[in-house]
Amino acid sequence: MTGRHPESAASGVQGSRAILLFLAFALGYFFSALLRAVTATLAPQFSAELGLSAADLGLLAGVFFAGFASTQLPLGSALDRIGPKRVLLSLMAVAVLACGAFAMARSFETLLLARALMGVGLSAGLMAALTSFRHAYTPEAQLRASSWMLMTGSLGMLMSTVPVHALLPVVGWRGLFWLSAVGIALCALFILFIVPSDRVRKADAAAPIPSTESTTSGATSAATPPSPSGYRQIFTHPTFVRLAPLGFWHYGGLIAVQALWAGPWFNHVTGLDAAQTARGLFAVNLTMLVAFASLGAVVPRLARLGWDTDRLVRWASPISTAVLVLVVAMGPAAGPGMLALWCLSCVLLSLSQPAVGQAFPAHLVGRALSAYNLLIFGGVFSMQWGLGLVIDALMGLGWARVAAYQGAFGVLAGGCALCYLWFRLAGRPAVSTGVGTGAQGHGSPR
Repeated sequence: MTGRHPESAASGVQGSRAILLFLAFALGYFFSALLRAVTATLAPQFSAELGLSAADLGLLAGVFFAGFASTQLPLGSALDRIGPKRVLLSLMAVAVLACGAFAMARSFETLLLARALMGVGLSAGLMAALTSFRHAYTPEAQLRASSWMLMTGSLGMLMSTVPVHALLPVVGWRGLFWLSAVGIALCALFILFIVPSDRVRKADAAAPIPSTESTTSGATSAATPPSPSGYRQIFTHPTFVRLAPLGFWHYGGLIAVQALWAGPWFNHVTGLDAAQTARGLFAVNLTMLVAFASLGAVVPRLARLGWDTDRLVRWASPISTAVLVLVVAMGPAAGPGMLALWCLSCVLLSLSQPAVGQAFPAHLVGRALSAYNLLIFGGVFSMQWGLGLVIDALMGLGWARVAAYQGAFGVLAGGCALCYLWFRLAGRPAVSTGVGTGAQGHGSPR
């Protein structure tokens, strides 16, 4: 799912510098993942203190992703034109202020505003890292670093479960957000001193995008130079178009459930109490952490054996949808183990993100990744709020709470099936993603 681009990495990062570069970005992404997922653990506190309905709870969780998604297009241009370090540090300052505002909020409306700004401030965590990795690492190292960044995100989500639940009696949910503000500020200082200065190549702005004509016979043709933003070519690129529905609905639905609806499912459908729910969420996120850690080691080897991103996603998507259908059918019997199994079956869909990045030349990678991230997190917002709306609507029609949850998750499963049909019917990508293609960089975050 990527073309061959001859650019060399600008920074030539390698050895211990490559490790420090990875760690600096990973710490920032840790807090982004922790704060986006913490509402699943805090849902009982928010519902009890503020009297929130399912739709309100979904909106409070989802507005983070709305703020997150709203920045993605300007963020992509900024990453390419200004550089990942400066963009990330500027937005992290917003995140610090937003966490403080959330901790002091006394009304639902203020919480919504602060939560949205939190999403804005943390919106560059993964995109800045992947943009930097695209310039600094080899294609094989990019896949590994991408998987390990997602592993770091899973660690953040893991910490949002049992550890957060254990902290609540000590600091309360408001104190938790004050601690998060301090942690993000310290992380920003680490990035300031560790990550090399941005080097933006002005000549890149005029570089053309290679043709996306089929390379079955190895033929290519000249492409017109991109517009100033570069987004027209990105949104119409065959790889982007083919993966867009899976990113929006299926992968976005995974994050929506993992970051919010797994908690209410455990509580309202399977009957677990708050402590048991936190342990269930811990199990789900621990599964994802191990899966992403393994993915970083296994995928490059699979790619060398011919299992490229296209083939892996082609197998993973229907299996994942089938597991979700089983979860819906089991209802109250589908506890943490079944939700963890479904999340695990979705892990390979994460490869669609680096596949999009590798499909474009280096000077457009920030915009390409951010455009795809816009779809993913637009999907997360839609799924988080939408599932709550469906649950409330079905209960308003007289459905029992458990049946309403099953109906909402059934809608999610049906959409996943349709996205897979689009993926298959849109045809194979112009070129397949495999290790050894894409821009050549130096070094590895190993």
